Parts: sequence; C-alpha cells; structure tokens
Amino acid sequence: MILPIYAYGSAVLKKVAEDIDSSYPNLNQLVDDMYETMWAAEGVGLAAPQVGLSIRLFVMDARPYADEDPSLRDFKKVFINAHILETEGEEELIQEGCLSIPNIHEEILRPGRIRIQYQDENFASHDEWYEGMIARIMQHEYDHLDGRLFPELLNPLKRRLLKGKLRDISTGKVSVKYKMVFPSKKQI
Repeated sequence: MILPIYAYGSAVLKKVAEDIDSSYPNLNQLVDDMYETMWAAEGVGLAAPQVGLSIRLFVMDARPYADEDPSLRDFKKVFINAHILETEGEEELIQEGCLSIPNIHEEILRPGRIRIQYQDENFASHDEWYEGMIARIMQHEYDHLDGRLFPELLNPLKRRLLKGKLRDISTGKVSVKYKMVFPSKKQI
C-alpha cells in the first residue's frame, strides 16, 4: 500500500526516532509499504518519520544508480535501529533532494565513508562500512531518524533564500505526483 509522505514542517520530521524490537506490529507489511511508497515517488531512500512514524527504520534501493556504479546493481536494504558510529574521508558536495521537500535540490557537504550499526528486517545485527553514493543516501536517511532535514545543513544565507519555498511546501503549495500530508492543511 502506498503511504502518504509527510511534508516539510510536519512535527514528526523533527523528532528523534525511537528504537524498536521484533515485536513492533506489522513490521514486514510496513517495510513492504515503505518500499512501494518510495518507488512510487521515484526515491532511493525513505525513512519511517517520512511516513509519520517516529521509529528508527529506513529502506534504501540504490539500484537506480547502478549505471554510474555497477556495485549498486543489487543494493536494496532495510535498516532498523541504525546508528552511525564513525565518519571519515574527504567531504564532498553533492546535490540532494528529499521526498518530504519536493522540488528543492541543494548541494550538501557530507563525508565519503561511514560506519553504521543496524539490524536488518530479521533483527540480525550488522556493523558495516559504506562509502560513495550508498554512504550519502544512508546519511540522508539517517538524518531523518535524528529529526534533521537537509536544509539545516546549508549555510544561513542559502536557508534564508529557501524560506519561501519551504513555507510553500509546508502549506501544500507544491505540485507532486505522490500523496503527501501537509502540516498546515492536516490532510492528504
């Protein structure tokens, strides 16, 4: 089932998400719904806060980048209770967008390599290093779990220049091809 995506300004996007355990209700269905929602919106990552749930869960499907990086051909994963433990490498400016902030893309500076600890959909624990585009997507989705959105990583001048566009998104004055919940409208 395709879920509505919560827009910039929604309170759930500013909360630090909570860890969950294997007893979380309907988790497999939620993961399936998050993938379906992400694909319908043409995204490569989606965090649970973006669908209104303040839990430490995100899904990724980096396969659309496989033409640029063949190692991404099979990269589709679920991350539960994720925590980034270390970052390293040269920081790089790369343009990012966000399904909760449609039609805005900005260059964001992020480290090139991360160490992340997480559980998969079977609650098996992992402690892994990632780099390149995978690390970038993970950091973006991870930020959602900590209540942070990419405009907060911009310099103050850039944030000021985006203020009107962000206000428009929060009030529903934006055109998207997927269902959204706007905080000022309280509807889909």
